[in-house]
Order: sequence, then C-alpha cells, then structure tokens
Amino acid sequence: MILIYQVIGILLGIVALLLTILRFKDGKMSLGMFVGWILIWLIVIFVSIYPESTSFLAKSAGIGRGLDFVLILGILSCFYLIFKLYNKLETMEEEITDLVRKIAIQNENSGVSDEDNEKDKP
Repeated sequence: MILIYQVIGILLGIVALLLTILRFKDGKMSLGMFVGWILIWLIVIFVSIYPESTSFLAKSAGIGRGLDFVLILGILSCFYLIFKLYNKLETMEEEITDLVRKIAIQNENSGVSDEDNEKDKP
C-alpha cells in the first residue's frame, strides 16, 4: 500500500528530475551539478518507494532510526549547499568589485566624468 507521503515524494522527485534535465539542456547547470542533483532526486524517489531502506542505512551508520538518518543527511547536505553558495557569492562580489574598478579607471583615463555618464541614462 502506497501512503500519501510516498506519492508526494515520488511526484516531487519526478518533477525535480525533469526540471534538472531541462536546466542542464539549457546550459544553466554544469555537468557536475547535473549528476549530483540527478543522484539526489533518484535517491528521493527510491526512498519514497522503499522507505524501509533508510532503516538499513541508519543501522549501517550507527543511527537508531531511518528517519533520523534522513534528517541528519538532509541537514548536512543543507550546510554543504550553504557553504557552496557562500563561496560562489564571495567570488561574484570580488568579480563585481574588480569590474567596477576597471570601468572607473577606464572612464578616468578617457576623460569621461560622472556627469557625462548621467546624461547617457534615459
């Protein structure tokens, strides 16, 4: 008998799987991230179909219950994703700062003032 949470997990996994494939086809996702997300969504679908499989993994990892194992794994995954996002944000901030600095130096060397730039704006 399939329970409601299993149906929700399977549907969520399938929709997310399709969205991941579409983003990869559009070139908005790297191959490494594509493989990582595909694995995650396949695991979500598998665990939704076979929820007792988490108990086996939990006992293998020395954790009492399967749900605890899933929650701990989810929290650790969230921390990892936050770390990756933070690093990406820092890199983007440095790139924007360098770009603004180069444009300012270029404008200064070409004699373009801030007032000239303001006139060009609509």
